[in-house]
Amino acid sequence: MRHGLCVPPGPSQAVAVRSRPLRAVLGALCLLPALAVLSWQGAPGGHAAQSDIQGWDSVVSNGPVPSPLSPLAPRKRRYTLTPGRLRWDHFNLTYRILSFPRNLLSPRETRRGLAAAFRMWSDVSPFSFREVDPEQPSDLRIGFYPDNHTDCLVSALHHCFDGPTGELAHAFFPPHGGIHFDDSEYWVLGPTRYSWKKGVWLTDLVHVAAHEIGHALGLMHSQHGQALMHLNATLRGWKALSQDELWGLHRLYGCLDRLFVCASWARRGFCDTRRRLMKRLCPSSCDFCYEFPFPTVAATPSPPRTKTRLVSEGRNVTLRCGQKILHKKGKV
Repeated sequence: MRHGLCVPPGPSQAVAVRSRPLRAVLGALCLLPALAVLSWQGAPGGHAAQSDIQGWDSVVSNGPVPSPLSPLAPRKRRYTLTPGRLRWDHFNLTYRILSFPRNLLSPRETRRGLAAAFRMWSDVSPFSFREVDPEQPSDLRIGFYPDNHTDCLVSALHHCFDGPTGELAHAFFPPHGGIHFDDSEYWVLGPTRYSWKKGVWLTDLVHVAAHEIGHALGLMHSQHGQALMHLNATLRGWKALSQDELWGLHRLYGCLDRLFVCASWARRGFCDTRRRLMKRLCPSSCDFCYEFPFPTVAATPSPPRTKTRLVSEGRNVTLRCGQKILHKKGKV
């Protein structure tokens, strides 16, 4: 062994290495330096690495890591839940702000923007969000951190903050509760746009925060092009929650009423007379779970009955409504 690396045996050692027990001993000796290095590196960051398993850009260890180039499996709905169905066990969540951005926004404006992002979710779900003092314990912890943020150091799958533009923020799955923003960004309360005066991109805090809150509630990226949880939602400008996110929340937490009087209101006919209010507060009692808060869409008519058989000449003969259609078989 030389500097911890396994050196191939010379010609004089060839006969001895051929024996299986000796090969096993040599293999174990080759692994000792690597195990020593791993144990030395893993000792200080063991807790951080364990908590980062639930991070947004991480994957739960009970399944293989998906490749970005691998084809996505077809699914009926395009929302995505965590592999372990990670979720909160209560709906009254608290949050605290540990640090504020150093560019443009004041602490008061930051609080106002984050509160608006939380309202986007509380208006259409059983969740409620309340800010507490930084010294008090909370479910969610929000902070603005520089580009030397250490999340990427404890997980190979976690993206590092990279200065203006690029990686904007990341969040952790329940019950971790961490939501981190890149402090190098120029956060504003308004649409994302380019500032020719400053020569930088101004990023909408409410939009990005609402996206990260969805991750903190247990939702992964959606494949719906117009969903707030889409990977490129910030670039495309979609700011409203789509029905795809609501379906994901209902699948993860169930469709629940927000008030104990919902059943009484439903018996009094409020589902029809006060439809908008009942969609927001009493979706289960009024059976609005799969269309709330959006209007129902007419079902797609079933295709005409089609019967296809393969002819020996390699052609498909399709019989539809008494017609006979001949066309060549497509190439694969």
